[in-house]
Amino acid sequence: MSMTLELLSESFVEAVANGSKHVVRVEARRRIPASGIVWKEKGLILTANHAVQREERIRVGLPSGESLDAELVGRDPRHDIALLRIEAEMANGAWRTSEKLRVGHLVLALGRPAQDVMATHGIVGALGSSRRKRKPNPSERIIQTDVVMYPGFSGGPLVDAEGLILGMNTSGLLRGISAALSLEMLEPRVTALSQYGYIRKGYLGISLQPVRLSPHGREKLQQETGLLIAAVEEGSPASEAGVLQGDIITSIDDEPLRFPDDLLDHLHIDQIGKRISLGIIRAGQFDSVTLLVGDKS
Repeated sequence: MSMTLELLSESFVEAVANGSKHVVRVEARRRIPASGIVWKEKGLILTANHAVQREERIRVGLPSGESLDAELVGRDPRHDIALLRIEAEMANGAWRTSEKLRVGHLVLALGRPAQDVMATHGIVGALGSSRRKRKPNPSERIIQTDVVMYPGFSGGPLVDAEGLILGMNTSGLLRGISAALSLEMLEPRVTALSQYGYIRKGYLGISLQPVRLSPHGREKLQQETGLLIAAVEEGSPASEAGVLQGDIITSIDDEPLRFPDDLLDHLHIDQIGKRISLGIIRAGQFDSVTLLVGDKS
């Protein structure tokens, strides 16, 4: 038993040593600094948006002890992501997708709010989105853990027992829950921030409000509500596809839609330029329309 604990302890020490090389300190707010992760592209630092309270006089502290000026590249407030750039070349860490991650896996959260790296451990408590979905999207995957998020840990990495980076920790996304944004969730958003400085959003050109379906609709679709189209913008993707004011959207690509946020969750970055199918009710008749997702810059 003691030998098993010793091996586990040593593996944790090695994981922290491997992961700490890619953890930086981010000084972008008045109180205690936050942490950041060296991203895959030269000079890019990933951190939590809520920890970047100013856009100038940002400093990044390196593992070597050196402190450098940093530029804010862009933000994604909805997912608590901020991207910085420094004039330095650092080796980026090895990342691992959450594809094989399971509830119960041991994980470590690393942070560098001061000069030295800090670590805490726990287990994966849940895998999924911040919203309940019947078909979870990998690009929305959040890793929930029971690790203790000490002050300044947001923006730092969640690593596995080998020191491979699974995601970015944040205490600012899910209230009262320690969460990490998975690699699958981070990659398209960091790419967008790096290229555009903001997050491109899928665009249909419609205004929506929830509406209770008729008894026949509830029985046929096995859902209580749909989305009533209150307005259609002229020249928008929805208009071009023949969507009409008064239509009720009930699904997207065969997944039920009940609230406006359900549709917004589908209009993520990698959907731009792709065709989607909307299930609709028009004048009491069940139908569908196909349209191309636009880009709302």
